[in-house]
Amino acid sequence: MKNTILSLLFFISGLMYSQTLQKGIIRDADGRMLDAATITLLQDQKNVTTVFSDHGNFSLAYPASGNYTLIASLPGYEQAELSIQLPKENLVITLQKNGHVIQEVTMTKRKPVIERKTDRVSFNVENSIIASGGSAWDALLKAPGVQVTSANDVTANRKNVRVYLDGKPLQLSGDDLAAYLQGMPSDQVAQVEIFSNPPARFDAEGASVVNIVTKKAKKQGFNLSLSGGINQGTYTGFTGNTTFSYRKDQWNIYGNYGFTHRKTIQDHNIFINYGTSLWDSTNRSVSDSDTHDYRLGVDYQVSDKQVLGFLMTGNNRKGTFGGSSPTRISSPAMKLDSTLNTDNHASTLGNQYAYNLNYNLKLDSAKSSLNIDLDYSPFRNVNRSFTDNVTLLPDGSQTARFFHIYTPSSQDISILSGKADYNMKTVKGIELSSGIKYSSTKSISIFNYFNRDGSILTAVEANRNHFTYLENVASAYISASGSFGLWSFQGGLRGEYTRTRGYEQNLNMLNERNYFKLFPTVFIQYKPHKNHEFQLSYAYRIERPEYNRLNPAKRFSSPYSVYAGNPALQPAFVHSVEAGYTYRRAYNLTAYYAATRDVFTNINVQDNETKRYYGTQANLGLSAMAGIRLSGQVKLTDWWDLNMVADVYRQREKSDYLSGSYDNHMISFSGSLNQSFSIDQETGLKAEINGTYNSAGIQGIYRVRANSFVDIGLKMNVLKKAGTVKLTATDIFNANNNFVSINFRDQQSHFFYQRESRFVTLSLLYRFGNNANSTRNRKTASEEEQKRMH
Repeated sequence: MKNTILSLLFFISGLMYSQTLQKGIIRDADGRMLDAATITLLQDQKNVTTVFSDHGNFSLAYPASGNYTLIASLPGYEQAELSIQLPKENLVITLQKNGHVIQEVTMTKRKPVIERKTDRVSFNVENSIIASGGSAWDALLKAPGVQVTSANDVTANRKNVRVYLDGKPLQLSGDDLAAYLQGMPSDQVAQVEIFSNPPARFDAEGASVVNIVTKKAKKQGFNLSLSGGINQGTYTGFTGNTTFSYRKDQWNIYGNYGFTHRKTIQDHNIFINYGTSLWDSTNRSVSDSDTHDYRLGVDYQVSDKQVLGFLMTGNNRKGTFGGSSPTRISSPAMKLDSTLNTDNHASTLGNQYAYNLNYNLKLDSAKSSLNIDLDYSPFRNVNRSFTDNVTLLPDGSQTARFFHIYTPSSQDISILSGKADYNMKTVKGIELSSGIKYSSTKSISIFNYFNRDGSILTAVEANRNHFTYLENVASAYISASGSFGLWSFQGGLRGEYTRTRGYEQNLNMLNERNYFKLFPTVFIQYKPHKNHEFQLSYAYRIERPEYNRLNPAKRFSSPYSVYAGNPALQPAFVHSVEAGYTYRRAYNLTAYYAATRDVFTNINVQDNETKRYYGTQANLGLSAMAGIRLSGQVKLTDWWDLNMVADVYRQREKSDYLSGSYDNHMISFSGSLNQSFSIDQETGLKAEINGTYNSAGIQGIYRVRANSFVDIGLKMNVLKKAGTVKLTATDIFNANNNFVSINFRDQQSHFFYQRESRFVTLSLLYRFGNNANSTRNRKTASEEEQKRMH
């Protein structure tokens, strides 16, 4: 019967509600099971249910998750009264004769896949079958509300994000961010945190924050876990990972190493209407990469209140990229004029390192603490690209025109940063936090351009580029949080002074900017009843352009298609407010509004005279969004859990653009449904199904079609429960793609972009060791500077 029900779950998407059963056992101090004991469950001093144990076993029916009081009694034993939170995977009550009751509630609580907290939503990757077993990039894109554009720009609830790794911003964007996280096994990731309105302790950059939290070993002595997986798409890829920790006396040493081989395809088709001719190109490229990802940390317990730590992380990537793109040029009557054949081949090499020195001091019996971080983070990316283009006439003959170029480039970025944070609790329960931070970033990008004639290279100085960008940010913040009766609050103010200097050597172009801004954040919560919560939050944020957006180097993908950054790009500023209501900690209704002024984005300009397609970056006007989001967590039975999100929103895009202006509006919808099933407790066999749908939307003058994906997964315990095997299939209908169109004045084009996302993955995790806490989860000083690197 259960299998029949499971086969129907793909088609179920409505809310359901039923009584939930909590199983448990009751025993005496010697471990003997107790028969006919009376167990009563209370909530708010009202009786929920009363049952009797059957040879020590009992089942309690309760209406919803929450806090309860449990009373257990049996003649000859002292009555036990426990405060518990349901549901619990394992509930054990121990009664003792002739003395005080020793109450034992042994709980191996499994976190839900999605948790909603006051200032964030946490996606527990290690408890998601589908999100684990692949790469960190795969796990990130399975987090609720997280989406990616065709340029691999990450958004959360349609707001631009700053991506962090263990509290430290990744100074990467676009394809580089994707490549970095694709080289990190998801078995290293514990959870993904989404901060829609980040609090003041975060740097002010980014309309929202997504923090990837890696797993921390929790065992004493020497412990080791091994994992590996193989994934099959068009090509075969594999990953392996090992994590270790050793803790003895004052010393704690921990680390991990992961290797990933990945080979995937991507399709990128473009159609441009130049008026007098139609250009239709199709491109399939193959990306092949090997990535080494590693971390080594050492903590030394100087005293009971002092810890000194050092952490080094590294990532080395090497890969190739290549593809062919035929472009058919036709008249408006669809008569073939000529064909452009373009081949692109590139080799890439990327090295990233981060060194962190940390000191933590607890003061006043742990009521206050001081944390200091010093960081140095060097990055280097090298790219060697070859582009070849020939023109063929309709009869197949080749014209005298040819285009053969070689464009080697490099980017070196170094980040020095330091921060100090102080936290204290007052006698009235108010928690105060303050901190200071200073960071200095230097980016040097060198781009060379050569015409190729066989083995002869001729430099073209006009297309050469040497761009140096310096950025210094000094910041300070203060925040306070606490509760007064039914009210809770958290508020903060952050000030940042920024100095930037961008200099392009060949053009002798200098752009300097100095500015100071204050960024307030407010969170208010009102809880009149344990089942009812009201929340209100507001944040003012800044979005600084990533370095690749500022670099004016011209990058040719064909003789008629070129991209260049804009060194005069200005930062954008975001106002964001949310009001929410939560019922029984399981259902949440949120109304929200976000407005971005001077939004910067990529723009494409077609020149109908020269037949050139030019891509660059520009500050536009207003990008605003208002909507209502409904989410719910439902335990339909003791083996079936459901988590859903439905979001209806209205977008507005308004700006002057080229020689005109636009004011576009659209109502859109997005929704996701995640279902997990516990099929067999003995083997730990579980299943998961996830479906996501995004309706059509707008971005500036771009209109984006709807897309969707469905993932499924199975996992079970093996090797006497020391191992876990998982089998997943992602995007099984191959519908996760991007189709974008432009129809604005004389700009008419559309493109289709699909990065391979349909994979079948088989993975195995094996772990062994002892028990106890091991490593620390700490944030480093370079928290703001490591996402904008490209």
